[in-house]
Amino acid sequence: MSVVGFDVGNENCVVGVARQRGIDIVLNDESKRETPAVVSFGEKQRFIGTAGAASLMRNPKNSVSQIKRLIGRKFSDPDLQRDLQSMPFTVTEGPDGFPLIHVRYLGEQSTFTPTQVLAMVLSNLKSIAEKNLNTAVMDCCIGIPVYFTDLQRRAVMDAAAIAGLHPLQLFHETTATALAYGIYKTDLPENGQRNVAFVDIGHASMQVCIAGFKKGQLKILSHGFDPSLGGRDFDEVLFKHFAAEFKVQYGIDVYQNARACLRLRTACEKLKKVLSANPEAHLSIECLMDEKDVKGFIKREGFERISTPILDRVKAPLEKALAEAGLTLEKIHSVEVVGSGSRVPAIFRILTEFFRKEPRRTMNASECVARGCALQCAILSPTFKVREFQVHDGFPYSIALSWKGSAPDSENVVTDNRQTTIVFPRGNPIPSVKVLTFYRSSTFTVDAMYTNLEDSQVPANISTYTFGPFQSTKGERAKIKMKVRLNIHGIFSVESATMLEVEDVEIPTPSIKESHNESIKMDTDATSKNTSVAESDINMQDAKIDFVDLDVGTESGAPGPEDKPVQMDADGKVYKKKFKRTIVPVVEFVYGGMSAADLQEAVEKEFEMALQDRIMEETKDKKNAVEAYVYEMRNKLHDKYQEFVTTPEKEALAAKLQEVEDWLYDDGEDETKGVYIAKLEELKKQGDFIEERYKENTERGPAVDQLVRCINSYRDALCKDPKFDCIDVAEKQKVINECAAAEAWLREKKQQQDALPNYAEPVLQSADLRRKAEALDRFCAAIMTKPKPAPAKNSSSRETPASQPQQSKEPQPTDDAEVTDQATDAHGQTATAAPSEPMDTNKSDPPNPMAQNK
Repeated sequence: MSVVGFDVGNENCVVGVARQRGIDIVLNDESKRETPAVVSFGEKQRFIGTAGAASLMRNPKNSVSQIKRLIGRKFSDPDLQRDLQSMPFTVTEGPDGFPLIHVRYLGEQSTFTPTQVLAMVLSNLKSIAEKNLNTAVMDCCIGIPVYFTDLQRRAVMDAAAIAGLHPLQLFHETTATALAYGIYKTDLPENGQRNVAFVDIGHASMQVCIAGFKKGQLKILSHGFDPSLGGRDFDEVLFKHFAAEFKVQYGIDVYQNARACLRLRTACEKLKKVLSANPEAHLSIECLMDEKDVKGFIKREGFERISTPILDRVKAPLEKALAEAGLTLEKIHSVEVVGSGSRVPAIFRILTEFFRKEPRRTMNASECVARGCALQCAILSPTFKVREFQVHDGFPYSIALSWKGSAPDSENVVTDNRQTTIVFPRGNPIPSVKVLTFYRSSTFTVDAMYTNLEDSQVPANISTYTFGPFQSTKGERAKIKMKVRLNIHGIFSVESATMLEVEDVEIPTPSIKESHNESIKMDTDATSKNTSVAESDINMQDAKIDFVDLDVGTESGAPGPEDKPVQMDADGKVYKKKFKRTIVPVVEFVYGGMSAADLQEAVEKEFEMALQDRIMEETKDKKNAVEAYVYEMRNKLHDKYQEFVTTPEKEALAAKLQEVEDWLYDDGEDETKGVYIAKLEELKKQGDFIEERYKENTERGPAVDQLVRCINSYRDALCKDPKFDCIDVAEKQKVINECAAAEAWLREKKQQQDALPNYAEPVLQSADLRRKAEALDRFCAAIMTKPKPAPAKNSSSRETPASQPQQSKEPQPTDDAEVTDQATDAHGQTATAAPSEPMDTNKSDPPNPMAQNK
């Protein structure tokens, strides 16, 4: 089971994996810890990540970046329209009012949704993790901004499904940072609470959270954010400054050239980093536009002056987070600053002035979110045993339900004959479950919406739910129990709806009074049992939920009929109330959500594009193999292969290599995988026999030495080692004769081989030498490893094994006992020998030259 955390940033992505020794950041194919979130579409394949970033300058109109700013947002969103002004690719409004990205892919115009492009980025991150772990990756945690709406969270889940991932949780980035900070702390208080403020200023947004730490516990107290304040805004300020300056100084308008805009923005980003560490910085770009080289200069004071409108917005999220947490500055223990945009000195100075203490940089600004996501994935996964640490996160928005009503309620807001009640208030723990009770006589609808939208320009409506059809058996208003859930990803849904009906069941009893009391008791028990079962079922599904039963009233606003547990008629019969539960159909409509059919179509399209990418990668590998063979073989023909090839063979192969090289850079520049495979095989037909001659010449010497050692070892063992004196003379002669025959065969073949030139076909091959040595070893070992003949046994008494001491003070066993002999070997293990096979202490195995040579 994979334990992976993905930090999908607006500019770069980071992958963290959990191992037994901790959290590691995975390196991509270029051995970098950060992977660009760029997808570039080419004529034959896609280029994602580092390859996409390399194509960004050459192919800006077909390279999609900053995809995080597009998902789950309407095309008419003012923030989106402002972002599109700095994006070089084309984005239009789709039929559903959401953006569509237009690129040229596989030689034709294609359109993709932001969700599909995000799925491509996740697929690339998934492949990076799989290469590092050498296993399939499915379960993961994905970091998302805290300000993401329900629709944006659903879009991330859909993108993960298209990429073949199963997120265990969409984890807030600030919460991930707090988890990575606190789980390793060993000095957290047990009784009190340590409050730490985390400020994350990324490439495109600013997020603030205040977290309370106790021993083994983390609780998010408040959130603050500005979705449009990040490091790229400072880049844009510098870009506009130099674009205006170059227009006056050099007479060029970079807005008219997409590539020039991209180059200038990249240079301004580097300039910002230089200004973070130096009081001034120079800018220089060659051939920016119209064959003109441009130069610029700016001081840090000037940079901060033109950035004043951006810097003035930094305090608002800080003030909001502090006010929502209900804390004073004195109760903030420390401030941690992370994010790529946090390195601007002016921001650091503003944070110091606001919190009245200097912020810390104890965490890796770019990797802390990925580490926190990997830690949360390890906590949720059964694969790893993690230190006991509870994470209590909160939802940044208030979610309310609205339905048609006719009478006002003191706690509800009424507008246009509709009633609204807040189900999940701001800061509500996630996940949570609540149950609402409606009294309805026919099909009705309920709308889910946000109520505190002053923070972001997001649509108010989330989804609409239609309940029904249903019909009460008694023809009166039915009691509908609706269970709503805010799941672990922060996505709202109606989980189920149940109609409760009461039926009177007669209870035959011998006494009216006893039956009345018994029925009351039985009904009370049954009601308690039903309630406890319902609550326990919910608690089993989510251990960290709120279970609240809200009675939101009836159509007329009047309370529902009171339920009486028992009734008694005039005849004295007692009736028990029996609850009948009927499932009510629920139809969900999510505003802007992806249908199941569209999701399946996107999965199939992603599979086709991934297959095309894999085919093209394999084709490039085969083409590179042909090119490498041409250059490598040509160099070897004039170097180490020179003695192993004749002049005609050399000239013919060199001509063929030149022909293939010319073909590669002309007609063979764009061919299929099969054509390159055929070309390589064609070349190897002329070059393999030359390589074989060289290989044989290299391996022949060691093989000859091995056979000689084998012959000499057996011959010396028979003549000099007294351990083999017990072998019969005839058997010894067989070994000597076999060694002599092998030696004669080797001498003859070696003389023939030495007379041949290196380019001739060899008569003595290394394979024949190895087979000869193995055959000799098998023949000689079979004779020299025969056991020594056992000495004659004395019939009058039982012989004891040779390894057993002659004078034994232990009592002799009786005839019906089994006699065994135990001896301890050099490794401390006990070996047992049966008495019927006496051991020869002088016997030992003959030397095994094959084993020694191997």
